[in-house]
Amino acid sequence: MDYFEDRIEAEAELREMLGYPNKIVEAMKISYMERHCREFIGLSPILFASTADLQGNCDVSPRGDAPGFVKVLDDQHLIIPERPGNRRMNTYRNILENPHIGLIFIIPGLEETLRINGKACLTKNPGLLAPLEAHGKIPKLAIGVEVEEVFLHCAKAFKRSDLWDPKTWPGALPSVPEMIAAHAGRPDITADVVSKGLKESYEKRMY
Repeated sequence: MDYFEDRIEAEAELREMLGYPNKIVEAMKISYMERHCREFIGLSPILFASTADLQGNCDVSPRGDAPGFVKVLDDQHLIIPERPGNRRMNTYRNILENPHIGLIFIIPGLEETLRINGKACLTKNPGLLAPLEAHGKIPKLAIGVEVEEVFLHCAKAFKRSDLWDPKTWPGALPSVPEMIAAHAGRPDITADVVSKGLKESYEKRMY
């Protein structure tokens, strides 16, 4: 069954349905990080990085640490430290094939977000990595980004979702160990095994 048979195939049809951005939206896109952008990045404890491989297979991955963990080198360049993860390395492998990257920076309590698009690389330059030290650990590598496009994204998604309002948060949350065990589908990977593994990882391998 083709759920998506009634498709929009051209921008002209899309524009006829949804229209065009107003003059403020058109004007607010810039190609560098001025002082307001630097302040925003400095206050952000988390970002989401979007990358794709050569075939266009996409991935979005969170990066987070204390506010200021992303360093702005100058108006055109920033650097994101590597922190220990699950070793899938989707983002890193994509960057090796395709340098294009999209970033969304979030500040808790603020409904607008900062979006940055550019070209990325992986660097092991000691001079760049040393200032990214956290909890006594210097990262093994970092993502360097050459900025091409910067703009603020409006708050409508956050307002519609009431994301920052604790009253809207669900009382019961999904069991992550149970989800992982179900996805693995192996008798030796039980929810209990996953739970113990996550606990050890979170306690001993954060940096």
